[in-house]
Amino acid sequence: MLSARSRRLSRPLAAAAALVVVVSGCSVGSIGGDSNNSGGSAGTTEISFLYQNDAATQARGKALIEGFEKENPNIKITSETQPGGVDGDNLTKTKLSTGEMSDVFLYNPGSLFQALNPDTNLQPVTDEAWVKDMSPEMKAVVSTDKGTYGAPIGTTSSGGVLYNRKVYEDLGLKVPTSWAEFRANNEKIKTAGKVTPIFQSYSSQFTWTAQLFVLGDFANVAAQDPSFAENYTAGKAKYVDQPALQGFINQQQAHDDGFYNKDYASATFEAAMKAVADGTAAHYPMLTGALSTIVQNSPDEINDVGFFALPAQDAADTRATIWLPNALYIPKTTEGAKLDAAKKFLAWVNSPAGCKVQNDTGAAAGPYAISTCTLPTDVPQAVKDLDVYLKDGKSGPALEFISPIKGPNLSQITVEVGSGIKTAQQGAASYDADVKKQAQQLGLPGW
Repeated sequence: MLSARSRRLSRPLAAAAALVVVVSGCSVGSIGGDSNNSGGSAGTTEISFLYQNDAATQARGKALIEGFEKENPNIKITSETQPGGVDGDNLTKTKLSTGEMSDVFLYNPGSLFQALNPDTNLQPVTDEAWVKDMSPEMKAVVSTDKGTYGAPIGTTSSGGVLYNRKVYEDLGLKVPTSWAEFRANNEKIKTAGKVTPIFQSYSSQFTWTAQLFVLGDFANVAAQDPSFAENYTAGKAKYVDQPALQGFINQQQAHDDGFYNKDYASATFEAAMKAVADGTAAHYPMLTGALSTIVQNSPDEINDVGFFALPAQDAADTRATIWLPNALYIPKTTEGAKLDAAKKFLAWVNSPAGCKVQNDTGAAAGPYAISTCTLPTDVPQAVKDLDVYLKDGKSGPALEFISPIKGPNLSQITVEVGSGIKTAQQGAASYDADVKKQAQQLGLPGW
């Protein structure tokens, strides 16, 4: 059976039909600031905001800064960027440990957040007015027993397959519900010869994209073994065994079948999103949160892209795996007037004005995780496709939201499996070893 925490997360996600438009809640109250000079001109407080360097995140970050500064002329925010994936994780941990972290930074919730040692390294925001407006699921993944540390940014999303609807129409394909059907579709696409069946993007800055075959399969794993997350956290369930092994097998099989683009080793995330949008690729395993890149770069093609869950071996087990949004955090080194300004920025991002900027600069990828933000009425087709899984109760949370363990080297391992360097079994064994190190660092029993 699911643990109590698993049930708390699963119920609202599975019943998310009503969440496609989140009911607006109370407005965010203002937070008092200090106009003392903190590195800027007299009467101005200067803070820095760190976020990932992909084009869509940069566009949203700059727009949020512009909107906030317009309403708060006594606060100036400097943009700073860094890569995502393992490189970004390592940079984040290094900056926190050396006291060089930006005043506000964007990072993951859940297990990766826990690995930052938040009680030591982050400023709590437990008493801020907007915290009460967060969904219980979101609050759980940015909090410890000692307090809340993160403010949501963006919408929830799902890990599965983005696909080009025109390619499917042209070739007479149906959305697959089992892995055999998905494989058959890819064979037909490969035989037709004009379109890449599955795009992969293993460029050094985007190795994180290789993880979707494994991470996006987790709701299928949980459908087959509802106790997996609990046993995994206790050191009893492993990726080297079924059903968790299947994600690695699927990735290896797709490589061995010759379904990937020839330049997968050097291709970028942006190239992948362009390919699935313009129909030069049929499929891209990815989070629906990536739709914002299509909105930024190929807006006329946003509704040519649909979504389906990564198919399980048995169609009865196919589920959409749900991710909660990233969050904004404040490091412990941000103090005084800078801390007041940083808290004010977090509140503004989740105010109606900040939510409007988020809607205007990105694509809704699922429901928001805070009631102060509402989705626009014209969501992309892929989000409508995701909503079907939510309405039907065919969804479940990603493992990183119901277990504190996520090995830091999964992206590198899945690149190796997806490139034919390691077999699925070897990759899973490597990840189990990676996970063991992290569990021991966290001091979890059973490891």
